Amino acid sequence: MRRLLLSLILLAASLGAAPPPRDIQRELLKIPTRPGVIQPALLLTEGATPKAVALLFPGGSGKQSLLRRSIEVVLGPRGNFLVRSAEQLLTPELAVLILDCPSDQADGMNDGFRISDEHAADIRAVLAALRARFKGAMLHLVGTSRGTVSAAYVAQELGSAVDGVVLSSSVFRASGNNLGLSLFRFERLKTPLLLVHHAEDGCPSCPYGQARKLADKVPLITVRGSIEPESGPCDPLANHGFFGREAAVVQAIRNWILGLPFEREIP
Repeated sequence: MRRLLLSLILLAASLGAAPPPRDIQRELLKIPTRPGVIQPALLLTEGATPKAVALLFPGGSGKQSLLRRSIEVVLGPRGNFLVRSAEQLLTPELAVLILDCPSDQADGMNDGFRISDEHAADIRAVLAALRARFKGAMLHLVGTSRGTVSAAYVAQELGSAVDGVVLSSSVFRASGNNLGLSLFRFERLKTPLLLVHHAEDGCPSCPYGQARKLADKVPLITVRGSIEPESGPCDPLANHGFFGREAAVVQAIRNWILGLPFEREIP
């Protein structure tokens, strides 16, 4: 009887115990790329030998001001979907690199730069630095919203240097002076591709129907369901930024990157 009571006490204690703290390492990198240019990036690791690294291209202008803002502010809960969810995406098997604008585009990147040879050259240098540090790790480009322009065009340009590309809330339509992915030839992309899109994305440049059309040839994760938005329809705290669905979305992305089964429908 005493042994049974002790077992029950230990079981109750274990069920109520808080999970152990995560050993997350945060490292600000300044990677030389083109002559006179550096690429700032924030590297997050939870283990010394990850199987893969996800390079994150935030939306909007891509500006994260890593050299001026504190890491806590950068990773805050009201920022870009990929940035605020970066530590949810992170595991010991998957490192995460948040990319800022290069030093010669410190005020932000337009689509003209995102599709340029200079941008591809910067990311080529980043990939080389990561391959030297993490021997044998797979390197995946992950873009959201206007960051999908970078991820898609860079993956196309760099070919086999990239192991996979994830496009979430893709900017399929041109708007203003930005072409988005309106001229991108998806059939020419040889890199493994995953699409992630909210079925009720309210941003006019990001129609779900376009992602649905591509789903015959590439895997698509469809996200459904909404909570009350706290931003405009093209901003991060709405369906466009998977607001309220972040954990499930990043888990599905992580599983795809690591070659594990993943949910194609997130209710």
